Amino acid sequence: MMKRHSSLSAKRRRQLVQAAIFTIVAAVFAIIFLTPIILTITNSFMSQTEINANYGAVFARSEKGGKVFISDVVHLKFLPDMVSFKQYITVLLKSPEYLFKFWNSVILVAPIVVFQLAVALFASYGFTRAKGKLKEIIFFSYIILMLMPYQVTLVPNYLVSKWLSLIDTRWAIWLPGIASPFAVYLLTKFMRRIPTSYIEAAQIDGAGEWQIFRKICVPLCKGCLYSVAILVFIDYWNMVEQPLILLSDEEMHPLSVFLSQINSGETGLAFAVATIYMIPGLLVFLYGEDYLVEGIMYQGGIKG
Repeated sequence: MMKRHSSLSAKRRRQLVQAAIFTIVAAVFAIIFLTPIILTITNSFMSQTEINANYGAVFARSEKGGKVFISDVVHLKFLPDMVSFKQYITVLLKSPEYLFKFWNSVILVAPIVVFQLAVALFASYGFTRAKGKLKEIIFFSYIILMLMPYQVTLVPNYLVSKWLSLIDTRWAIWLPGIASPFAVYLLTKFMRRIPTSYIEAAQIDGAGEWQIFRKICVPLCKGCLYSVAILVFIDYWNMVEQPLILLSDEEMHPLSVFLSQINSGETGLAFAVATIYMIPGLLVFLYGEDYLVEGIMYQGGIKG
């Protein structure tokens, strides 16, 4: 009895040690990943003079406009000597172009998220309920398209948009985004794991395809829908290549493109704009964190 108790105690100690090691490793990685975000937020409250004193060497350029070799050690500073809201006053009140670009991002991304999910719901239901080899061939084509990086399909998208006279319009961004196969693939894989007994029971009760779709499939896919919405939003909120190639009018560019165009003399503004730019993504993630985890956890089955 004592031997068994000793064995259990040793096993318990090993588990605690392993848990402590994993916690420390996770904490280290969390700190590494969060450091740039924390620096961006705290440095946005620094004055331009303090930013130049701390990071001037990083953004210095030669007389020809090129980068210069940094011979000095750059000291990262997390807390400003004096909190300044000058950058935010400039961004929010004195320079409306920043807010204009922010709303450009919203106008470009919101329709893509909403309509991509709508298209994916109906397409996924079709892939789930339909039978035959043609369905499998089409779904396999979706998988191939999803595996391709956007840079591969950028030229065909440009040619099709030019043929349809959509270049320099928001439709050149909206249509490829709405037709993206990413959401269709995830929702189809999720719907296929809905027990057939649910659908058969509904059919016995006289439910048609629309009722099965609306009252069974959509409610059961709620967690997956939130997960896909978060991932799609973050993906298109950070898009750069599409607007640069398909929108030549800079007034239509989103804030993600405009951030890269802030010159070295406006580093403080860049920190403030980047902080504002992060807020929607962080709010979406924090609001839908539980749904995101639930959607990932139950990809292997439906929660009972």
